[in-house]
Amino acid sequence: MDQDVVQRVKADPNYRKLVTKRSRFGWILTWSMMVVYYGFTLLCAFNKEFMGSRIGDGVMTWGIPLGLFVIVFTILVTAIYVRRANGEYDELTEAIKANAGGGKKVAA
Repeated sequence: MDQDVVQRVKADPNYRKLVTKRSRFGWILTWSMMVVYYGFTLLCAFNKEFMGSRIGDGVMTWGIPLGLFVIVFTILVTAIYVRRANGEYDELTEAIKANAGGGKKVAA
């Protein structure tokens, strides 16, 4: 019986749609995060003069706002994913569960 449910889930077009969309979106967010994080790390490693240079006449260097940007970007990427997961992905998951259960409630 469990294998039957697995086969129904795998055959469901919503399942394929969910896997494709979630994977593609996850990789886009992953690569954007890696570019920002490793870009910051590379700047720290190879352009210390820029990162340590002061902004205007104050005491703040470029490293501070760029480091803050990395933190804020991480929070935004997480929020974007959670919003999409709680909306579009949950709707697809519910449709898959409804189709796979054959009218019966299927545990998540």
